Amino acid sequence: MARPTLKAVLLSPQRTLGDKPLLIVGPSLGTSSLVWAQAGSLLANDVDVVAWDLPGHGVSPAATEPFSVAELADAVVELVDSIAPGETFHYAGVSLGGATGLQLAIKHGDRLKSLSVQCSGAKLGTPEAWQERAETVRTQGTAVMIQGSAGRWFAPGFMDREPELSSRLLHSLRDTDRFSYAFCCGALAGFDVRAELGSITVPTQAVAGAEDSVAPPSFAQEIADGITAGGGTASAATLEGVAHLAPAEAPGHVAELLRSLIFWAESRGAAK
Repeated sequence: MARPTLKAVLLSPQRTLGDKPLLIVGPSLGTSSLVWAQAGSLLANDVDVVAWDLPGHGVSPAATEPFSVAELADAVVELVDSIAPGETFHYAGVSLGGATGLQLAIKHGDRLKSLSVQCSGAKLGTPEAWQERAETVRTQGTAVMIQGSAGRWFAPGFMDREPELSSRLLHSLRDTDRFSYAFCCGALAGFDVRAELGSITVPTQAVAGAEDSVAPPSFAQEIADGITAGGGTASAATLEGVAHLAPAEAPGHVAELLRSLIFWAESRGAAK
């Protein structure tokens, strides 16, 4: 296994980094920085928002060999150091991006100011199911996932209300490199940090969609309970009418939750 290469997309106005809090946001499998575009725009006046794309997704180059979620977390730190060397940052991620956030908090907690884990869990699915999906996509391409992903990603009625955004997100899935997608499935197959949640000390919020069949609200509660059991600070929240892509489905709610967490963590840090 090897650390993959990630590329960034700036979602806030071009300006000197460091004057405002830095927020790094991570995507779901099969999506790109687009999933964060609206929520990032709502935060852009107060926070520097930088999104990263998974290998073979969006602007990031395709992966050529397997990697783990822990190696994705290492790659995020490497990416941050390329734009703001040594800086601490706030982090929010959805699904695989959220799993990467948990791994960041476990392995690189000294770099994080706060963590928002959205539509994710300390373990997602089963290794067998992920390996089966990886093989399907390797042989048939990512287009085979579009119908199933549409049903998982969006709550009922969302595609009718937001046809352009939902279409663009599904197109990003179609355009994803099939082998990189399969490597991401392999990373999720090996991901299980339930026993390590108690080591997380960074202030954390776990956000779930009430309609999410992939990472239901019980997963968010498990994250919060695991962190608080170890003495950390964490809370869980459920968004009604939301499935698996909270930042795209409910950008206003997500932006408000993030703004509250970031400003609280910043004021807490200033008071030390």
